[in-house]
Amino acid sequence: MVRKAKVEFDESPPDFDPNNPYGDPVAMLEYREYLVREKFIQIETAKIIRERLRWCYRIEGVNHLQKCRHLVQQYMDATRGVGWGKETRPHELHGPKKDSD
Repeated sequence: MVRKAKVEFDESPPDFDPNNPYGDPVAMLEYREYLVREKFIQIETAKIIRERLRWCYRIEGVNHLQKCRHLVQQYMDATRGVGWGKETRPHELHGPKKDSD
């Protein structure tokens, strides 16, 4: 019996035609599962970065503004557009508010 050294997963999106979503109901359900799986991956990535940021704040103390800046930027990038129901909103609405003069 031969064992593979590494398990490989097909992480590409399934073949799905958004113009005719009910043409292939199996592909529609696979595409929905793919979107949910990708959303969970984004959320868990943001959670991991948030935990690292908490530890950085605790360890660095008063110097956290300088020492943890890169983690803050990573966390802001990871949380921008992440969440349920936000994929239909324009990307500009996910960022910080801009002052209009």
